Amino acid sequence: MKSMPTAIVAEDEDTLRQELIEHLGQLWPELSIIGEASDGLQALQLLQTHQPDLMFLDIQMPGLTGMEVARQVGQRSHVVFVTAYDQYAVEAFDQGAVDYLLKPLQPARLFTAINRIKQRLNQPALDIGRVLDQLVARSAQTVSRQPLRWINASVGQMLKLITVDEVLYFQSDTKYTRVMTREAEALIRKPLKELVEELDPQQFWQIHRSTLVNATAIAGVTRDFRGRLQVKLKDCADTLPVAESYTHLFKQM
Repeated sequence: MKSMPTAIVAEDEDTLRQELIEHLGQLWPELSIIGEASDGLQALQLLQTHQPDLMFLDIQMPGLTGMEVARQVGQRSHVVFVTAYDQYAVEAFDQGAVDYLLKPLQPARLFTAINRIKQRLNQPALDIGRVLDQLVARSAQTVSRQPLRWINASVGQMLKLITVDEVLYFQSDTKYTRVMTREAEALIRKPLKELVEELDPQQFWQIHRSTLVNATAIAGVTRDFRGRLQVKLKDCADTLPVAESYTHLFKQM
């Protein structure tokens, strides 16, 4: 890594591109932005000319998408996606496969990403094409499956058949996963990461590493005294915290 790391920012929305550059200047003043691109072809040209340490790539760009650019970047540069991507990909990114920033940009999330990126810059760049192939393959497998429609869960000493439509939310709890319905609380041994892959992602949203909520059961969202989002449920007094990585799900609410 050079003494002063260099970066290219590729984003087709001018306002968002300038906002990202401004935030980077405040939170990472040592980073030198040596090029700006408004489409994928410009991003590749800047890569060839400047050989930056780091590229911020919007996933949806004209000419070439961020994904297509990243495949051609290979291991020549570290890549950070700027994305409003679906929650399945965000989960994969959160596992450390790829660094990402969510739209709309939030300084707290950017600060966390910068710390991760700084650690990566001391290591060889990932083979981004191979990583993306793995993500696409996993996504295709998920799409090909029929979503889970019912589960067997323990309610006290009784084993009960529960349809997923009855479930308000799933929540990890030590060795078990809690299944909350309007009538009762049940337990299953299936881990949350398996439920994420088996449930319909349009119906069940992951709002926290430990929580999946039935979107049809959401009454609204509020903020706590620290400004963090909380989900309020219909016909249920429980409130569920929303992790920073998943706040984009509620940007229209």
